[in-house]
Parts: sequence; C-alpha cells; structure tokens
Amino acid sequence: MAAALGQQARGVRTVAAYDQDTTTLGVEAALPFLDACHSANSLWFATTAPAYLDKTNAATVHAALQLRPEIPVVDLGTSLRGGFTALAAAARDGGLAVLADMRGGHVGGADERDGGDGAAAFLFGDDDVAAEVVTTASVTSEFLDRWRSPSDNGSAVWEERFGADRYREVLEHLLTQLISQGVDPTSVTRFAVASSNGRAVKSAYTRLSAWTQAVKPDTRRLADLGHVGAAQPGVLLADLLDAAEESEMLLLITLADGADAMVLRTTAALASTRTRTLRSRLAEGTAIAYPQYLVWRGRVAGERPRRPDPERPSAPFAWRNRDYKFALSGGRCRECGAVSYPLPPVCHKCRAEKFDVVTGLGQCARVVTATVDHLAFSPSPPLVSAVVQFGAGGRIQCELTDVDGSPAVGDEVVPTFRRGVSVDGIHNYIWKARPTAAHRESGEK
Repeated sequence: MAAALGQQARGVRTVAAYDQDTTTLGVEAALPFLDACHSANSLWFATTAPAYLDKTNAATVHAALQLRPEIPVVDLGTSLRGGFTALAAAARDGGLAVLADMRGGHVGGADERDGGDGAAAFLFGDDDVAAEVVTTASVTSEFLDRWRSPSDNGSAVWEERFGADRYREVLEHLLTQLISQGVDPTSVTRFAVASSNGRAVKSAYTRLSAWTQAVKPDTRRLADLGHVGAAQPGVLLADLLDAAEESEMLLLITLADGADAMVLRTTAALASTRTRTLRSRLAEGTAIAYPQYLVWRGRVAGERPRRPDPERPSAPFAWRNRDYKFALSGGRCRECGAVSYPLPPVCHKCRAEKFDVVTGLGQCARVVTATVDHLAFSPSPPLVSAVVQFGAGGRIQCELTDVDGSPAVGDEVVPTFRRGVSVDGIHNYIWKARPTAAHRESGEK
C-alpha cells in the first residue's frame, strides 16, 4: 500500500480473498463445530458488512453447517457492538455465535491500512466446555465517536481524544458494575480490550493493568491481523483462550457506544479443545499486491473477460439442490458402500436405490486431476479446476482456491465455502477446495 500510494507505512493487514465475504468467513470459522452444532439452540451472526440486506445472511450459515431447522437465526448489524451482543446472546441460550467482518475504508486512509478481514465462532453449551461464563455487564452511552452512512465506503471518526475520554468514563462505570456482581479484580489473570478507538484501547489497558494486577497482554503479533470490526471481540477472546491454562479468569471488554464485559473461567477441558492457535493461523496467508486488493473489492475496474457474461443463479435450482450446494451432502450406497456426490437416484456401481447420507465437510481430499484455465472467467485468473477424491470415498469436481502455482496430483485439500460469481445482486455460494495448512507448511505446490 505504501509503495503504491507513496506513503510511509509498515506492517501488514489481513485481506479476505476475492471469493470470500462475511458469510463465507463465518462458515469457515464455525466448521470446527460441525459435529457439535446439532446441540446449538440458536445462531447469532454479527457483521458490519453483510453480503445481503433484507435477506438473513445467518440462514446461509445455518444451511452450510446443517443446523436443525427449528432453531432461530439472527443477523446482528450493522454496528461494531454487534460482535459482543452475539457472544452474550448465544451464551444465554446455548447458541452459536458467529462474528465476521471485512473492514475497508477510503483509499490510503487509516481504516483501510489498519483494518482487517476475519471471523471467529463460539459454541456455548453445558457439556465439556473450555470455559464457563461467570458474568456479563454492559453500560450504554450515546456520543459521536465513529459513524458511516450506508452509501459511504469508509467511516468518519470524531477527534480521537474526545472518544477516548468518553470511553474512560464508561469503563469506570463498567468496572464498578463488575465488582457489584461479585467479580474480584485480583482473580483476573488475563484480559483484552476491543475497540476501534486506538487511544481508548491504550488507556483501558493501563487502567485494567492496575485494576486487575494481571500481566498486560502482548498485542504486537495481533497487529498483523488489523482491526476486524464486529469480529474483534471474537478474535481477542480466541487469543485469550489460546494462551490460558486451566482455572484462569479471563476478562473481555468491548468499547463501542458504551462498554461491555464478559468474564469467563477456564476448565479442565480447555486443553482438549485446543487445536491450532489464532496466531499460528496468521502465518498461513499469502501476500497480494495492493492493486489486486483494489480489484477484488471493486474499487478499481479490471478488464471484462472476453466471454459471455455469467448467467444469473437460479433460486429454484438452488432450492432443489440445497443439500449438496450448501452442505456438500452425498450418499453412501447401502448395498456396495460406494459414495457419490451429490446424492444420486441410483448407485453408479450396483444400481441400488437406497443410500445413507454422508457429507464431505470435515474430510481431507486428494487431487486426482487438475486443469489451469487461462481463458475462463475468474476475478483472480487463472481459474483452477480439479477432481478431488475424499478420504472416505467419493469424488467431486470443483474449483481450487488459495493455490500457489499449479496443483499436482496427490495434493491434499479441504472443502471451503466460497462465493462464485454474483449476478444481479445474487451471490452464488458454492464449495471449493483449498490446500490444507499442513500442505502449505511443507512447502509443496
């Protein structure tokens, strides 16, 4: 960015790929809960950059995760406070909170430079929990700190010191409320503060370090993430859980049009639920050029492909094929065990007509054959298509995404929920495949 605009700047920020939006980011974050999602009593989706207005974006997340049809799904937008609201609401009824955001801004501005794209998801329940919610608290205060009109590309910000002073006041009110609810400040071992006001965050860290006597968290590595808007409370909570041990007291605070707090106590099950950490995931990305980012976001118009325009996705077709389209469902023949995607009318091997439902989600697959197409339409050419074989059987033909170079036969990939072409405002959500983290770390192409 600095080189392209002739500015002085250091560091990095996260950027969603051309085929991602907040809905697909949310699905990606929640996929680790796939086997446990059946226990969720609700779904709360928070973002300031919804893929659709009027339509419920959480319904697409619901379909991709194969949640029970009778649970309610709710979109929480479009304020930065929605991320904490999703966490608090899901905690109260044993629901699934999905926080996802894509932050941009005016070209070359502070929001574009310091923002980020990301998502986090949390499943709340009663059994084998990594942490227990001790209490929550909230204080609301109306003042002008950050705002954006629906037609604006970026936010407007009042002088930062004014907002920092107001947040300092509501933070004191919030801490008093926590004490009145029985929270012992000296029992807090780790804390994090989420806010788009950088001065307020620094002030809050200083105040909380004295209030709790806990060690001030090291946020330098998370600076590579950037501020991810409504998802910021989620990624900070994930980082707290990554670093915590059993029986620690964690404090998460959000400063946005007031102040919110959630206090959690970690349990013995924390270690068993931990997989890859947030900070390790930050090292998995690949660098892109700033002009490419502008093209992906539609800020710069690239050359139109010399091919017919893509057809508009069909609502009836999507409905008839919803199980495969959104949840990657297929069938395993009860007679011979052959797996087919999508669910076929008859088995391609023994011609039997009875199947057990299977899904490709959560499985690893291997590339059987691949084609790099330099002529087909793609916002990030060339288009890479492949046939992949799942470990539990069955093959699908799909696009590959996030690939570096030409894929080879035998490369390990996993399904990833992405967006195909968008025509007339209709987003064609599909399942693609991307290289696994282990494959990337090995240096294979």
